[in-house]
Amino acid sequence: MINFPYLNRDISWLSFNYRVLQEAKDPQVPLLERLKFLAIYSNNLGEFFRVRIASNRNLIRIGKKTKRELGIEPKEVVKQAIEIVKEHMIEFTNIFDNQIIPELKKEGIHLLRRLDLNEAQALFVEEYFKDNLLPYVQPVLLLTGKVNPFLANAAIYLALDMRDKSAPDRIQYALVQVPSHFVHRFVQLPAPKGEHHIIMLDDIVRHNVSMLFPGFDIQDAYSIKLTRDAELYIDDEYSGNLMEKIKKSLKKRNVGPASRMVHDREMPNRMLRYLMEMFELSEIDLIPESRYHNNFDLFKFPDFGMRHLKQKALPPLPYSPFEQQKKIFKRIRERDHLVMFPYHDYAPVVKLFEQAAVDPLVTHIKVVQYRVSSDSRIMDALRLAVKNGKVVFVFIEIKARFDEEANLRWGEKLEKAGIKVRYSFPGLKVHAKVALFRRYENEQFRDYVYLSTGNFHEGTAKIYSDFGLFTADTRITEEAKSLFKFLEKLELPTQAFQHLLVGQFNLFDGLVSLIDKEIKQAKKGKKALIILKLNSIQDPKMVAKLYEASNAGVEIRLIVRGICSVIPRKEGYSENIKAISIVDRFLEHARVFYFYCGGEEHLYLSSADWMERNLHRRIETAFPIYDPRLRQQIMDVLDLQWRDNVKGRIIDEAGANKYQKVKGLRRALQSQLETYRYFRNLQDE
Repeated sequence: MINFPYLNRDISWLSFNYRVLQEAKDPQVPLLERLKFLAIYSNNLGEFFRVRIASNRNLIRIGKKTKRELGIEPKEVVKQAIEIVKEHMIEFTNIFDNQIIPELKKEGIHLLRRLDLNEAQALFVEEYFKDNLLPYVQPVLLLTGKVNPFLANAAIYLALDMRDKSAPDRIQYALVQVPSHFVHRFVQLPAPKGEHHIIMLDDIVRHNVSMLFPGFDIQDAYSIKLTRDAELYIDDEYSGNLMEKIKKSLKKRNVGPASRMVHDREMPNRMLRYLMEMFELSEIDLIPESRYHNNFDLFKFPDFGMRHLKQKALPPLPYSPFEQQKKIFKRIRERDHLVMFPYHDYAPVVKLFEQAAVDPLVTHIKVVQYRVSSDSRIMDALRLAVKNGKVVFVFIEIKARFDEEANLRWGEKLEKAGIKVRYSFPGLKVHAKVALFRRYENEQFRDYVYLSTGNFHEGTAKIYSDFGLFTADTRITEEAKSLFKFLEKLELPTQAFQHLLVGQFNLFDGLVSLIDKEIKQAKKGKKALIILKLNSIQDPKMVAKLYEASNAGVEIRLIVRGICSVIPRKEGYSENIKAISIVDRFLEHARVFYFYCGGEEHLYLSSADWMERNLHRRIETAFPIYDPRLRQQIMDVLDLQWRDNVKGRIIDEAGANKYQKVKGLRRALQSQLETYRYFRNLQDE
C-alpha cells in the first residue's frame, strides 16, 4: 500500500506524450517537423493502448485489485487515461485541421478531400482505385446475428451507412478496409504548376465505395480502427521452452483482445451502438477521433524537397581519435573515450567491431544484443570475426518488446555462422548494453570494453541521445568479464561487484547506499546533491527514498523524459526536489546518476531507468566514469539540460507541462543545439 504522494505510471506517461503533442503545436518548430511530432504522438499512443491499457484491462478481467504498483485501481487508471486521451485527441484534431493544414496551403501543399477534387483529379482517383486498391479493400456487408467479421489489428476501415435501393427505409451497414498497410497513405494528384495536391488513401476509398455496393445508396462513411492487446505475457515464465512460447505468442499478437476502438467522432450514435454490439465493445473501449486514424503514417508525408520546412541538419561529428581504424585499441589503451550520440557519429562503435573482426590479435568478442538494426554492420562484423577464427559469444534478449521476431531471426543467422548464442533467461530480461573484446598483446591477454546507455543499433543512434564509453580500465574490464561469465555459463561472480552496479546483484542496494550517503551529509549540515537523468522513475521504493532524502535536506534535480511517479515540491515530502522534462528533435535516452558524496562525486552512466522492472527484474549495468575530463563533459551536458528554457518543461503535480524560465538566464538556451555546439567546440581544442 503506497502511503505517500505517488503519480501512477500510466497517467504520468500520458503527460509525457502530451509534451510530444506540444512540439506539434509549437510555431517555432518547422512545419514538416510538426507533422512528424503528430506521427510520434500517434505511434506512442497506439503502443500505449496495445500494451499498458491492455494490461490494465486484463487486471480488471481477472478481478485483481491492487494499489501496490499503480497507486490507483486498474479500472480507475483506464477511466482516467481514456478521459485524458479524449481531451488530447480534440487538441490533436485542432492542431492538424486549424494550424498545420492552413500553413501547408501557404506553402502550396494542399491536402484534398474527395469533394474538393476537380474533374481530372476525380478521374485520376477512380483509375487509381481500380488499378491499385481494388484487390485489397475487402468489402463486408454486416448482418446482425451472423458471423462477425474479424478486424485486423491497427487496420483502418470505413464503416458505411447505407440504404437498400429496393427498400429505402432499410438501414444497412458495411465495412471496407483502407489498405494503408499495402499502399502509400498519401497519393499525389494532378495539380497546377507550382502547387502540390495530395489526397489520403482513405478518401480515395470513400470516393469509390459506391462501385463496391451497387445495390445501395451510400449515405456516409466513417473511419474506425481496432487496437489489440500486444503483450506476450511471457516475462514471468519460468518453465518450458521459452523460445517456443515466444514464437507461438508472436503468432497470436495481432489477434489479441481489443484494447480500444477509435472512431470518427461524427459517426451517428445508432451506428456506433450497432458496431459496439457487433464487436462486443463497451463504452470504455471507445475513443472518438477525427476523420483520419493511424496518424503515425504522417511520418511518410511527402516533403517535395522543401528543406526550409525541416529542421536545420546537425551532421554527426566525427570522433577524431578513432579516425584511423587500425589504431582504435591503441587509443583505448591510452585513455578512456566518451562519445555522445547522435551528436557524434556512430562510426566509432561500428569501427570497433569491424576492426576487432580482422585484427589478428583479437581472440574473443562478447556482446549483449537487445535491439539491433535489420541491416546491422555490427552483426556482419561478428559473423566475419567467426570466419577469421575468433571466439564470439552473443547474448540475445528475445523478450525485447516488438523486437522479439527480429531478434529470433538474428539469433538463427548468428548460430548458422558458428557464433555461440544464448537466449533470454526465464523471468528475467537482460537489458545491459555492453561488449567485451580480448586481445593477446605482448604474451598476455588484455581486455577492452564498450558500455553504453543505448542499444547496438545504427539506426536509432541517429535520433536517440546516448552516451558510450570505451575503456581498458581493469577495474571495469574485470567486472565486465564476470558479467559475461554469468550470461554465458551462469557462473556467479566469485567476488562482489565493486565498480559496476549490476541488476540482480548490487544495482538497487548500491543506489540506495549512495542516496543514504547524501542523507548523512545533509543531516550534518553539509552540501548534499543528487542529479538524475532518466527516461522514467516509477519504482515506489526509490520514490520513497528520494522523499526521505529531500526531507533530510538533500537537493535533488531530476531530468526525466517520460514517466515520473515522483511528485516534486510537495509540502512535507519533496520540497527539495525539482524536476524537468526535455522533448526536442532527439529522443533523450541516456541515464546519468550523479551523487556529490562529500566532494568525492560519484558519476555513473547506465542502461537502467528507475522502474521496478529495471531495478528488480532485469540485468542492467551502471558504470562509473573515472576520467575527470570525461566526467566534466557529462556534467556540462547535464548543466545545459538543467538550464534549458526552450524545450525544458516543469514536471509538477498538475501535469501542466509549462515551459520553464531559468532565473538569471536572459537568452534562449535550447540544450540539444547547445550540446551539439559544445562537442563541436571540443573538436577544435
